[in-house]
Amino acid sequence: MKIEFFHDVICSFCFPMSYRMRQIKERYPNVDIIHRSFALAWESDDLANQFGSRDNAKNEILKHWEHANENDDLHRFNISGMKEASFQFPTSKPALLAATAAKIIGGDAAYWNVFDSLQNKLFVENKNIEDINIIREVIIQNNIDWLTFEPIFTSEETEKKVFDDIKLAQEYNIHGAPFLVINEKYGINGAQSIEVIQETIEKIAEEEHEPLILIENGSTCSLDKNGTWVCE
Repeated sequence: MKIEFFHDVICSFCFPMSYRMRQIKERYPNVDIIHRSFALAWESDDLANQFGSRDNAKNEILKHWEHANENDDLHRFNISGMKEASFQFPTSKPALLAATAAKIIGGDAAYWNVFDSLQNKLFVENKNIEDINIIREVIIQNNIDWLTFEPIFTSEETEKKVFDDIKLAQEYNIHGAPFLVINEKYGINGAQSIEVIQETIEKIAEEEHEPLILIENGSTCSLDKNGTWVCE
């Protein structure tokens, strides 16, 4: 079974979902999890357009964090710490490029490790994951050679791979993250409970020829019809 896991480092509901997907991988070791980038706010202008200004984005997004923290099995979000942090809310671009560069070097396992480390830096440690020093720290912590990583991180080919994932999400008609695509035809939308994910995977394993099954009620971050980033 192949599961394509579309997620964004700055997506609050993707944080608890990644934790659950690690449990899924442990429970079903033969499941192949492929990591796909999904960008909620690629550049600064995206945040400004979605929230009126880059400065206002942080205040609004922290409201999403409260709901995501309730969804998170471990309730790890440090909301008060982020309120006190002086930096603007980061964009998707640097962290997704970093995770993708790690994938080029070490495959999906490296992508996942770097992705989770960057999310922990943002949501728990309240570090600015746009800061190259924070990215370097994460890369070194994950035993990736920085001199090997840096030229890949800044290459046009790495950015193209991110855009290829974003294009694939559009082809799948995915509008938010997290989102799972199973065997290219079944979908699980949002940060579902571990029980729902397991039940769906097991059902698909038995009924491989069923049409796309979309689980509708999970918490997700997406862009609404006005281009505003909402998490619910």
